[in-house]
Amino acid sequence: MTTLNRSTNSLILFSVLLAVFVVPSSISGTAIALPYISADIQSDLASLQWVVNAFNLTFACFTLIWGKLSDIFGRKRSFIAGALIYTLASIGSVLASNALWLDIFRALSGVGGAAIFSCGSAIFVHVFEGKQRTKAFALFGTTAGLGITLGPTISGLLLEMWSWHAIFAMHAVALFVVLLVSTKIPSDQAEDACLSQVDILGSLLFISSMFLLMLTLSKGYDWGWESSEILLTLTSGAILFILFIIRAQLAKNPVLNLSLLKNRKFLGFILVPVVASFTFVTLLTYFPTYLTGPMQLTASKSGLMMLFLTSPVLIFPLIVGKLASRGVSSKLLMYISILSMLIGTSLLLSSIDIVLNLPVLSISLLLIGIGMGMSAGLVDGEALSCVDSNEIGMAAGLLNTFRLGSEAIAVALYGSLLSSTLSRIVPVNLHAFELPNIDEWVNGITSGNFVSMVEAISGVNQESLLKEVITTYNDAFTATNVVLVSIALLVSLMVFGLLRKEPKRSPAEALDI
Repeated sequence: MTTLNRSTNSLILFSVLLAVFVVPSSISGTAIALPYISADIQSDLASLQWVVNAFNLTFACFTLIWGKLSDIFGRKRSFIAGALIYTLASIGSVLASNALWLDIFRALSGVGGAAIFSCGSAIFVHVFEGKQRTKAFALFGTTAGLGITLGPTISGLLLEMWSWHAIFAMHAVALFVVLLVSTKIPSDQAEDACLSQVDILGSLLFISSMFLLMLTLSKGYDWGWESSEILLTLTSGAILFILFIIRAQLAKNPVLNLSLLKNRKFLGFILVPVVASFTFVTLLTYFPTYLTGPMQLTASKSGLMMLFLTSPVLIFPLIVGKLASRGVSSKLLMYISILSMLIGTSLLLSSIDIVLNLPVLSISLLLIGIGMGMSAGLVDGEALSCVDSNEIGMAAGLLNTFRLGSEAIAVALYGSLLSSTLSRIVPVNLHAFELPNIDEWVNGITSGNFVSMVEAISGVNQESLLKEVITTYNDAFTATNVVLVSIALLVSLMVFGLLRKEPKRSPAEALDI
């Protein structure tokens, strides 16, 4: 821990938190600009989906790499490098004239965002300790939640006042401020730092395996889950990941020290965000479609409903931070967090067929949001406090790899499962209506844009058709989320098992304490 005066600590806190705000606001806010970008640069929405996907992919892949780089070259230099990459990529996004260049610059933004999250949390461990560290990580979680919540609102205002270019310009301006202020971060570069300490081969193996896994999940529906393309990408990804593990065991300076995964407490804490990915994050991404589609709510009412999910993420990191600083067990808080997310998701699924039961849905979303808010921020500080100081960067990278990788996997899996389920049951459920272009109906129901399609059909009972379409969507929505919450439950049991007991120490180790 580095001793600094209060004003310097405040500037460091401001610098990291401003950068942390930009990253999630970029993820949640960019998606709503896709139709505007499509109209401006004359590109179809399918290709523009990679404006979001490319960012998520590189974000997930590079967090581990940046963690290792920060241990070698210093957290300050790595954080500044990431912020600089993000700034330049945002400027490139503003100037992009076609979808390809925009996708490339968004991928580079993801690389920079990975450095901000990995190195930002490592900087907090380096600069703060005790109650100050707990408070800093609580603010870290609150700021990330604020970015998620306000991202769409800020982007919407910028779209109405100017254009989609203003969204990326805002990112560039904010991160330029970060670059100016981050000079106050204390230097921590190792004296013998050199590029040879970076395991290039291991890094390439990890990035390649992650890319192929994401590609498999995102293209499962388009290519077919049993297609030769899916089998090839999945097999190739698995082989590359096995080679990465072997490389990590043999390399002199591996990108990942596998002994970190033998630390039960550390592993238990970094699995908590995985539970949130399969409960909170998937709903954050797809539940608005359910609200405007089957529930027939207006956009404004849907936005208000989503506040039940997102608003606790702004409040509970600070509440939990105060509880932890007063001696409440961090493990107990994590248990409550996980149970809140699981109970909320289960309540949501059990009531999904009760049309317009807004009180039940509100309580369900509130419980999930509270669970997410309780774990946000606190889990970072607790996890990184379990490892040696010379491995904090790598540990932070691994934590965010688990967090962001599981988010990307959960979102991709949700989309593919929902589409696959609908493609299977739509022809059966709607067979009696003899609808033309059944594939278009599958796509329309998947996107939630089916009301206009129902109204355009003549010669059928539109009320009965709409009711059957809503029932079909509910069935697919429930089936998809049952799979995801089952995964979340399995991961939760692993967390409980890992955190339940501290590993036994030998008498010699006990005497050393």
